[in-house]
Amino acid sequence: MLIGSYSFTLVFISLCVAILASYTALDLTGRIATAKGRAVQLWTAGGAFAMGIGVWSMHFIGMLAFKLPISLGYDISITALSLLIAVLSCGFALWLVSQPKLPAWQLAFGALIMGAGISAMHYTGMAAMRMQPGIDYDPRLFGASLLIAVGASAAALWIAFRLRQQSPYVRLFRAGAAIVMGVAIVGMHYTGMAAARFPDGSFCGAALSGLNGNGLDNLVLITTLAVLTIALLTSILDVRLEARTADLAHSLTVANRELTQLALHDTLTGLPNRMLLDDRINQAMKEVNEQGGCFALMFIDLDGFKPVNDAFGHHMGDQLLREVGIRLREDLRSIDTLARIGGDEFVLLVRLTEPNDALGLAARQVGLIAQSFRVAEHDLQISASVGIALYPGNGQNAQELLMNADAAMYHAKGGGKNGYSFFDVSMNSNARKQLQLLQDLRAALEHGEFSLHYQPKFHAADGRPVGAEALLRWEHPTQGMLMPDKFIDLAEKTGLIIPIGEWVLNEACRQMREWYVLGYTDWRIAVNLSALQFCHAGLVRSVAKALATHHLPANSLTLEITETTAMSDADASMTVLQELSDMGVDLSIDDFGTGYSSLMYLKRLPANELKIDRGFVRDLEHDSDDAAIVSAIVALGQALGLRIVAEGVETDSQQDFLTQLGCDSLQGYLLGHPMPADRFLQDIVRGKPLTVS
Repeated sequence: MLIGSYSFTLVFISLCVAILASYTALDLTGRIATAKGRAVQLWTAGGAFAMGIGVWSMHFIGMLAFKLPISLGYDISITALSLLIAVLSCGFALWLVSQPKLPAWQLAFGALIMGAGISAMHYTGMAAMRMQPGIDYDPRLFGASLLIAVGASAAALWIAFRLRQQSPYVRLFRAGAAIVMGVAIVGMHYTGMAAARFPDGSFCGAALSGLNGNGLDNLVLITTLAVLTIALLTSILDVRLEARTADLAHSLTVANRELTQLALHDTLTGLPNRMLLDDRINQAMKEVNEQGGCFALMFIDLDGFKPVNDAFGHHMGDQLLREVGIRLREDLRSIDTLARIGGDEFVLLVRLTEPNDALGLAARQVGLIAQSFRVAEHDLQISASVGIALYPGNGQNAQELLMNADAAMYHAKGGGKNGYSFFDVSMNSNARKQLQLLQDLRAALEHGEFSLHYQPKFHAADGRPVGAEALLRWEHPTQGMLMPDKFIDLAEKTGLIIPIGEWVLNEACRQMREWYVLGYTDWRIAVNLSALQFCHAGLVRSVAKALATHHLPANSLTLEITETTAMSDADASMTVLQELSDMGVDLSIDDFGTGYSSLMYLKRLPANELKIDRGFVRDLEHDSDDAAIVSAIVALGQALGLRIVAEGVETDSQQDFLTQLGCDSLQGYLLGHPMPADRFLQDIVRGKPLTVS
């Protein structure tokens, strides 16, 4: 009997390879469990290849560690077959543990298949030596090796299935399990080796033509470690990439949720805004049409809110609006919708069993708002006017229902406020006019019905022209020339003021460019900004685009905003005004003295100009209080280094008084009416005062 020996270095290396292969297998099962689609097949195939090479190399290194007193070699084709068996066995194992469930019978069957595969790999590898006479195996040790193979396979499959999900300390658990699995695999191999008996006179048929041990152990080891390391690193990096992708997806979900909240809700009260309200109305109409029933749309306008806002300031007004929203919302069911559509206007959409139910609900809303509000240690008393439109009956779409509810609200307000009114066909005429005007307004921009008239501004001291204010006019197809007071409020309510305002800005810059090229380089063109326009996120970008499109210096443009708009959110206004000022645009505070001001904020605003409201100028000759106010405004503006413009100059005495006070420039009907651009320039060139056509 030939007595064999072992290289303990290679034995130890085979154990390390077995442990590394086991850890790689456990890690890859985790990747397969979380993968989806075609990635499952790719990870299974790649895992089978890497794991199969690992298990086979452990076996082959163990074979190379075995020495006999004769030359040994390994048949290449049989050795390759043993490698193929290892890869297929590992592929089967990975497929099995990737299943959603692993019942006991399936685990036992899988252990038999995998154990048979590992045993077949081992004994096929032994057969690759082509010993003559053949190897004799001890039955007990041979059977023990098979049992160990099946038991080790069962343990490996169970551990892999349990540790396939990512969880805290999973890598530590996998490391411990890999040691247990590696020892079991090595135990099976060396039990099988111990079962082998080599009779005296045996020789290796593959010694001359097959693989031999000269450097082969190093080649196998290096190749195996490379394959296992690449597979393991790929798995780890993929896990990290997947985690980062999951974090990014979560961040995007949160961001989308926040953007949706901002897009569909009022930022002050958190209530649905006009956009979300329209969607809810359309949904409610669809449900009524399909299932029957009815709903009411209640337009709620606060009475007495403006005096509170003016007396206590916008911060108090904002807090009051929040409290109103909270009080009204607490009285509603989850299926009802309370929206804030702007200013102190709320809209309530409520499902009804009977149309008459709206009566009690409206009375309750009026009563709730009539109760005193406690805001910042002040007891504030306001009331509400409510207009009610019913569906079906008072409108065919969301827009018509809102218009009719709005009309009913104005009827309630005209009836003494602090009450409610149902929409009636008698109100329909005005509502339809408003609706038709809105539809015409939407088409006006597309049809080129808007134009600008220009009212000149003159230097107060010497009377020379210093520019003009651009004033919007609408040439209505049936009603003729309409002034802004006929349609600007409607444009503000519907948001159409944004595209209209952009057109005004662009057209004014275009006209100013023409004058600039003609030599009027010291003129400034003034454009009024509405409150909604000023709060719009794209304002600064629109101004920059208009200036760049018409190659107009920024200081040729003056943007006028009302004092109330500037002070409604002074900190936010400061940011927008500073951006415009940094661009070089002139800024004018319009209607100064009529709103709620804070001198602390006023001195910080990057304005260039104060514009005295025409209301003060009108009564200068008859009201000493107005004269004192104008004098104070001029003195304040001069102290802050601002230009002073007075509008509404209609008499010689007003002009003389304002000039003596030190106003920089004047405008008004005494000096010139708003005119189209061609007439404007003709009269300026002639040096004549402008008159009405």
